[in-house]
Amino acid sequence: MDWTAVISVAAALSGLMLGWLGRSRTVKQDTVAEAAKDATLRSDMDYIKRGVDDMRVEIRMQGQRYDDLAERVTRLEESSKQAHKRLDAHEGNTIIHRS
Repeated sequence: MDWTAVISVAAALSGLMLGWLGRSRTVKQDTVAEAAKDATLRSDMDYIKRGVDDMRVEIRMQGQRYDDLAERVTRLEESSKQAHKRLDAHEGNTIIHRS
């Protein structure tokens, strides 16, 4: 029996086995790293979604405040118009009585 051939075959087989184990370990590490990146990306996206939702609520509230303010301005304008009419009528009466 040739010991050199046996040792060469054993060395080749152990090299293949070590290479295979190293490769599978690298694949596992890559999978873990990829999963961590995906988790970070998902959490960042969720954070952005919540921020956008908060902005939508705030915009809706601002729109409501604007509508309320526009309604108040309209009522004030109407009230002001009526007050001016009363003042004009009062001044008209005063001018007539002075003459």
